[in-house]
Amino acid sequence: MTGNSSNTSISSIKPGEGYKKLIIWKNAEKLRSLIYQTTRRFKPIEFRRVTQMTDAARSVKQNIQEGYKCGSLGKYIQYLNISLGSLGEVKGNVGGGTTDYLINKMIKSMRQADKSSTWKNFNA
Repeated sequence: MTGNSSNTSISSIKPGEGYKKLIIWKNAEKLRSLIYQTTRRFKPIEFRRVTQMTDAARSVKQNIQEGYKCGSLGKYIQYLNISLGSLGEVKGNVGGGTTDYLINKMIKSMRQADKSSTWKNFNA
């Protein structure tokens, strides 16, 4: 993996990439990196497990990113729930509690923003 998302400067973020400012996206990127580093040490016989873990870790991050770009609150929450499902796969093998907590908190705050009509689509 190249670069560290937590070191991404605000000025280097391109239009439409506001998700890179999100703590949950940065945390998911760190989790993905950790899974990649950890699974490199697994024995070749664990190939299927490694593939499943790395795919699931990638999915957590990618669904946060895709949801951010979709433009509707309902779809965004749907993508975050998909991230939680993928995270469940990761957590079956290793930790991930912080990412789980952050995604759940974001879903809760987004639902509250929707109820109070304060939700703003940053991609519009």
